[in-house]
Amino acid sequence: MNIWVTNDIIKWCLCCRRFPWKRTSIPVLASIKDSSLSRNGFTGLWGGRLNQSCLSGTLSTTRFYSYGEKHNEGLKDSNSLATENSLSTDELNKTASEQSQRTSPFLELLRRCSSPSDVLDLTSKYAPTNRQISQCLSRMWFSTKKMSDEQRRYELQLMFEHPEFENLLQRATRSIQYMGNEDVAYSLLSVVSLGVAQHSRVIQTFLRTCQERLNDFDEKALSMLASVLERMKASQNVNALKEGMRLVVEVRLPEIQNVLTLQTMMRLLGRDAPRELKQKLERKALSMSDQFSLPNAQHMTFIMAAVGFHSKPLLKVCSDKIKENLHHIPFNILYNIMQSYKELLYRDTDLLTSISDHVASTFDIWTDKQLVFFLSAFKDLLFCPTSLMEPYTEKVIANPDALTLKHLMSVLATYSSLNYDLRHQRQAFLDSLSHALISYLPKMSELELLKAAYYLCGMNHFPSALLEQLLSSSTLEQLASTSLTKSKERMFQRVDICLRLDRPPLPQPLIVPPSVLGSPTPNPSVNPRLSNSLQRVLADQANATLQEMLVVENFYVIDAVVTKPLPNQPCVTETSSVSPAESSQRIAVIYTPNSSYCFGTSQPRGALTLQIRHLKILGYTPVLVTEELLQSLSEEEMTEKLRGLIFPEDASETQPQVGHVES
Repeated sequence: MNIWVTNDIIKWCLCCRRFPWKRTSIPVLASIKDSSLSRNGFTGLWGGRLNQSCLSGTLSTTRFYSYGEKHNEGLKDSNSLATENSLSTDELNKTASEQSQRTSPFLELLRRCSSPSDVLDLTSKYAPTNRQISQCLSRMWFSTKKMSDEQRRYELQLMFEHPEFENLLQRATRSIQYMGNEDVAYSLLSVVSLGVAQHSRVIQTFLRTCQERLNDFDEKALSMLASVLERMKASQNVNALKEGMRLVVEVRLPEIQNVLTLQTMMRLLGRDAPRELKQKLERKALSMSDQFSLPNAQHMTFIMAAVGFHSKPLLKVCSDKIKENLHHIPFNILYNIMQSYKELLYRDTDLLTSISDHVASTFDIWTDKQLVFFLSAFKDLLFCPTSLMEPYTEKVIANPDALTLKHLMSVLATYSSLNYDLRHQRQAFLDSLSHALISYLPKMSELELLKAAYYLCGMNHFPSALLEQLLSSSTLEQLASTSLTKSKERMFQRVDICLRLDRPPLPQPLIVPPSVLGSPTPNPSVNPRLSNSLQRVLADQANATLQEMLVVENFYVIDAVVTKPLPNQPCVTETSSVSPAESSQRIAVIYTPNSSYCFGTSQPRGALTLQIRHLKILGYTPVLVTEELLQSLSEEEMTEKLRGLIFPEDASETQPQVGHVES
């Protein structure tokens, strides 16, 4: 007979002698139907091999076995602690309370345990009560939470090797029917967090018990159960429990009074919940918004981002609470809030301005890394933090060598994207960045060279050392050998057109070879609404011509080009000495999505800034038609607005100008 089987039978016999009461069955154990539990052979109580291999790789034995169906019946009988006339629930609770009072020294010793092994050593000396078993499991988990990753792995390895771990899990499985609902939820959360295999009998027993008691769980127990289900992989029992929780939460939603409980339910059910339930959760959260503390507002923002739950009213409530308490929010949380807004595609001008002003007013308390992270987060939100970028510009000018290469690349990306107006500091700032960049040239990868040139060309700055190294044959060959992606080709195309149109004064002419440009020819598509409005505008303009979807320099797409005579210029004839180009004006009408502007402003950013600069060099007058303008006006209103932008001399002086001309 297997040595483990022999040991289990001995324990079973000793247990029978120790508790000579009438045996009753435990329906929870009998009802486990998970396909991962074997009925004909052995199955791991805690899945030792799986977890130990994850932790160490050196542990090879699988311990702690339990029997199949036949042995389950024996366990049910031998380990039942009910008397012949079973106690009522109140009597059991009273007994448990009295035991807790009598064994308070045990709890004091438990609080002193600083690792899972300490707890197991304690349980080997003193037999814990049913409630104390749950407290022991919780203490084992809590003791590892503040450990480093390496220490935690070592302590968990010791825990799995400890001989008392088997006994504790067996006790937990046997006494689960006598635990309170909160203790059941806490115990399940603890064993899952400790890394016990999900398919193990102890966890499956807890899951089935939770299913059977779900209707009796209060807010706190449901909240804990939701937390543990988040950590578990999908399985038959887990999915069934999640569906049960969804039904229970939907029925009990009006009764929930605790904000944290509601947030836990939203985190568990939000992503997969039907639309009707999401709306109920939103209404419930809004009805409790006056109870939101600062942590509640922060946590709600994180939850909505995690489950993809976008609610503008709820986000507005959270934003207002956060804005009022910016001075109490540490960097990590504030940065994560901004990242959550990015994921939710939500922007609050007042909050972003307040964050920028707050960071600028406390500029000296932030590290270089934190400031760079803030700037990058603002860039991702398409928001230009003017109040922050001003002191940061001065900081870079004063000490450019303090920038690491990674931070330098991030700063280049931010300033290039947001088109911040450097005014009189422009040249000093760009020279400082170039100085720092040149010191890193020997260490930079080919891709970093390309990105740096891409950003600086966008800002109309052309460091010769950087460009010469990027366009050297060795760098180009290396980039070509790693296969040129569309994004790399696009970056080379920008560098190429900047060198051709901006014509920077370089020591030697530099050319981007066609082999790295790919196929830059755009594939334009007509905007029907804009096209119809333009045709109506030009219907009564005999001297003006319209060209649609014009590709310039094989790079830029212009939605429409309107060519009209210059004001107060005579018409060009065959005998006139003035060329058509000199006597006419070419207006480039460009449809611009909202993302082409810094949020909350009419300031162009990124690629649009570069396009405007180059179209002016080519002799065009850019007229920008925004997405917001096109969507908000009727066809008649749109026609009148375009007429005022393209033919301002014919427009009424009192007519407001929506959209704008880049001069």
